[in-house]
Amino acid sequence: MSTATLERLRCELMTLSEPERAELAYELIQSLDAPADDAVEAAWDREIVRRINQIDSGQAKLLDRKEFRKKIQDRIGR
Repeated sequence: MSTATLERLRCELMTLSEPERAELAYELIQSLDAPADDAVEAAWDREIVRRINQIDSGQAKLLDRKEFRKKIQDRIGR
């Protein structure tokens, strides 16, 4: 694709609404990903459910933004 064609497309795409651009961006990014690995997808699904269950049962300690930031800064020595 020529530079001129790419620039013309960029200009035209910028006239789309924000939701339309977001949808297009999502589709373009998805097109870059390798095919989904079903085992990995299933493992992430299990991990998400496990974390939700920990939160719901009170086993997980949730941090607000300020606490999280302090913990990270302490860990990296800032």
